[in-house]
Amino acid sequence: MMLRTIRARLTLWYTSLLTLSFLILGGTGYALLAYTLSQESDAALRGVAQTLAQRVGGGAETFIPAEIDEVFRRFFGFSPLERYFERLPSGPSSSRGGKLPLSEQALKNASRGLPTFETLEGLGPYPIRVTWPVVKAGRVSGVIQVGMSRENLDKTLRRFLWIMAGIFPVALLLAGGGGWALARKALQPVDRMTETARRISAEHLDRQVHGSGAGDELDRLAQTLNEMLGRLNTAFQEIRQFSADASHELQTPLTVLKGEIEVGLRSPRRPEEYQAILRSALEETDRIARLVEGLLLLSRSDAGVLRMDRRPVNLKNLIEDVLKEVQPLAGSHAVQLRTGPMEPAQVPGDPDRLRRLILNLVDNGIKYTPPGGSVEISLRTDEKWALLRVSDTGIGISEEDQEEIFRRFYRTAGARAQGGSGAGLGLAIARSIAEAHGGRIQVESVAGQGSRFTISLPLSS
Repeated sequence: MMLRTIRARLTLWYTSLLTLSFLILGGTGYALLAYTLSQESDAALRGVAQTLAQRVGGGAETFIPAEIDEVFRRFFGFSPLERYFERLPSGPSSSRGGKLPLSEQALKNASRGLPTFETLEGLGPYPIRVTWPVVKAGRVSGVIQVGMSRENLDKTLRRFLWIMAGIFPVALLLAGGGGWALARKALQPVDRMTETARRISAEHLDRQVHGSGAGDELDRLAQTLNEMLGRLNTAFQEIRQFSADASHELQTPLTVLKGEIEVGLRSPRRPEEYQAILRSALEETDRIARLVEGLLLLSRSDAGVLRMDRRPVNLKNLIEDVLKEVQPLAGSHAVQLRTGPMEPAQVPGDPDRLRRLILNLVDNGIKYTPPGGSVEISLRTDEKWALLRVSDTGIGISEEDQEEIFRRFYRTAGARAQGGSGAGLGLAIARSIAEAHGGRIQVESVAGQGSRFTISLPLSS
């Protein structure tokens, strides 16, 4: 269970890596120490042998122990107790009877005047390192055997191993404890963020997660979490507002519809009165149906599942059809419909969705333009884009409202003053359709002077 925590896993990994590193470094150190001691011992033995060989070459027949001790002390700094020296004057071929045994390889090397280093077992409690320097006077005249016990070398290596064995567990204990403490301290901000996140609910999404303050990865994590919480808070607020607005917009026509039905059922009436009540109820039903249809379209657009029957669409012909459809509405509002420059443009898209996009913009222009005003629609192309503009001489939109008008159920103060039956979904639907076609919609307006909406749609390739 403990290994499920990041702190425990970090400590385990840290300790495991340290153990592996310690073993590798210890093994390497041991090998280097053994090699170095062996090389130094061989070099000293070589020096002893060469010195004794020079004395033999100078005429010395025998050596007293004091002389040998002095030579060993010169090269080793001390005279080993377990030291060996032997001179074989009769040559290597007849030297098998000496105190130190001769191997075949040593005899061959001696006959060629080459030294041989060997480690001999069985001559004492410790192995013996031996050198075979050859005294040469134009030919091989004899062999000098010099050796010493490896006791000091072996004890030094064992002492090194004992030191490493003593240091290893202490180092691991200190490293493990230090790693645990460091991991705990480093992960404290994560614990604080976890506790803060645990206390956050849908009603408290405005809370902030605090990082370490060091500008490190944990601070970037805290910043990312705060940005995510901000987006969630905005989304929740929009959902709440959307639900409240939808309920409000649906409540009015449903109340009117219920009231008219109740009036119709209160007492017997003439057929003409029933027809009037049914016509009014049908109008309210249509209003509810349009509202629900708009909400469904927006929800599908948000989910990315808005069904599109894509095919090449002639925008100029589509605009002309829309103008014919809204001409009676413009006439009833005493608003003049005009067309500006109309360049041929074909775009890939759903003709029904694009028709609704244009219809919403033209309908808005007519509804919010005073009698005697005008609404103009034009179409031109710009490289890879078709630019459709709907301009009016209506009430206009303030700069503050221009950032909000594409939000669902949003209606400007001027639009509310104008009255009408709009629910504030037309521009939100228009933007969703434009974006679903890979385009965008922009607005330019001056309050009291009119507005101009520009829809950019990608042309067919």
